[in-house]
Amino acid sequence: CLNSGSSWNNCDFETNLCKVLPDFSLQPGWIRRNGHSGMGPPYSDHNGNESAYFLSLSSEMQSSSAALRTNVFLPTDGHLCQIRFYYWVSQMSGTLMVGLQKHSEDTVTNIWRVSGERQNQWNVNTITINSTEEYEV
Repeated sequence: CLNSGSSWNNCDFETNLCKVLPDFSLQPGWIRRNGHSGMGPPYSDHNGNESAYFLSLSSEMQSSSAALRTNVFLPTDGHLCQIRFYYWVSQMSGTLMVGLQKHSEDTVTNIWRVSGERQNQWNVNTITINSTEEYEV
């Protein structure tokens, strides 16, 4: 996925929100934390590192929704754009969705979702994106 001329982005949240997510502060509900935060599981990242950072929804957000939006990605132009991410679902009621918004469209198209599966463990997913125009995820 190309954005700002870069061909590869790895986002681990160790120092900031990475080049993938905009620099402005997290939307309400999202917090950057690690396993030492005292907020309950998960107590480590997907590698088992207790001091490594990840993004989490605060407990006050259980009954509402919160979104993360990437910076603008350039058209894929026949190249393969894959976004791999690790996620943790701890509640049956929660749904995690990934959407794609092309710049010519006003709506976000849901391209992946998970709800209440494989709880209380880290899971991994890879999404492949094709777009002939700029887009956000």
